[in-house]
Amino acid sequence: MTARPHGTLPFMRRRHFLASLAATSLRAQDTAATTRHRAPRALNPAARTSDWPNFLGPTHNGFSPETHLAKSFPASGPPLVWERTKGTGYSSPSLAKGKLVFLHRLGNREIVECLHPETGALLWSFDYPTQFEDRYGYNNGPRSSAVIANGLVHTLSAESLLHTLHLDSGKPAWKLDLRASFGVKQDFFGVATTPLLESGKLIVQIGAPGGPTLAAFDPASGKPLWRAGNDWGPSYASPIPATVHGKRRVFLFAGGESQPPTGGLLMLDPVTGAIDATFPWRSRSYESVNASCPVIADNQVFISASYRTGGAMLAITPDLKLKPLWTTPDFGLHFNTPIWHNGHLYGFDGRNEPDASLACLDAKTGKVVWRHTPEWKESINGREQLLSTYRGNLIHVNGRFLALGELGHLLWMDLTPAGYKESSRAWLFAARETWSPPVLSRGLLYIVQHTRDALHAKGPRLLCYDLRA
Repeated sequence: MTARPHGTLPFMRRRHFLASLAATSLRAQDTAATTRHRAPRALNPAARTSDWPNFLGPTHNGFSPETHLAKSFPASGPPLVWERTKGTGYSSPSLAKGKLVFLHRLGNREIVECLHPETGALLWSFDYPTQFEDRYGYNNGPRSSAVIANGLVHTLSAESLLHTLHLDSGKPAWKLDLRASFGVKQDFFGVATTPLLESGKLIVQIGAPGGPTLAAFDPASGKPLWRAGNDWGPSYASPIPATVHGKRRVFLFAGGESQPPTGGLLMLDPVTGAIDATFPWRSRSYESVNASCPVIADNQVFISASYRTGGAMLAITPDLKLKPLWTTPDFGLHFNTPIWHNGHLYGFDGRNEPDASLACLDAKTGKVVWRHTPEWKESINGREQLLSTYRGNLIHVNGRFLALGELGHLLWMDLTPAGYKESSRAWLFAARETWSPPVLSRGLLYIVQHTRDALHAKGPRLLCYDLRA
């Protein structure tokens, strides 16, 4: 999920460790403000850098091409460049063309903000009214990330409002209410999928009753172009593009609220919307979701779900059909997306905080090569606690892994089939629900804190850290 903004349902949730970290509702702040701490280091002239224009990065799979980054950081973390207060929501920022775009909610308005990436200065903002309420009480803000391309910004609200804005000014180009146009109903946690710009089309997961599952629009005008699918409702995963057997295809892991629970993988042609193949994969529990995005490599696609479901590896045949290779109950990712690297899958398996662990899977066989629960002791309010990454998120960058833990820990990791090695760890803040994937662009790392920091008594923030070497 965009983000994946979905934790365990409250009546099934395990309360754990610190009373000071107990989940609290986020209250919208009256104003947002940026505090600047220092200028970032200069980029190394030889550094390779990249924009991060959409969810899961420039290649939609959690990989960053950046180089010349700091190989370690102290226990206090990388240097903090700036921080900005925020309201509710689980969105990750997107960056392109020297601008950062971020969604959050203040009061009864959802806000799209455009910031300067190195200073956090507000360049423009756009807002609209919202009455969205999460049915399970987690958060009432937006979940989707912005998509930036061709001078436009495309955003999707928690209530299915699709806006396209001009990147230079924030002025609206067009908008569409998907609820009214397609009869979309509010799912468990609202809309959390991020749109996809592919093959000159803006592709959006709709999940309307009776279809469509997806629809495509002209990104410049909003003109409808095609509809696809009619069996599965909306998930919390985002559509992912890939080239398979020399052809561009889009993969969507669909399926949200339905009785009986239904959902699975769709593979389709982004130009026409024609569906090549489908594969059902969904928990049998009513209160379950598909939230982890598909991962595609070597003409294969991996999907995973929690709620006692697990993962499935499918071969994509030359005639663009899906052939199951293996399934496993031992690798069920809740809302994060695994990293596929050198024939292995790495990710945080587990539905709840206490049962989450970091695992390595052999992509050929589905066998767990190793499983590790990173643990360490932290002190807060004079009490020592054993903490972990729990349901974290990974970025692969320059041969290594950056991990953001569920309680605000940042780690450099070396992950190989031989095992797990931690090289740096910092506790950036003590806040629950750190579920949005981190973002890396031009040597700067952007992290979103969604609940109050029990260590520093600071509310929800967007933070920018300097990782430049």
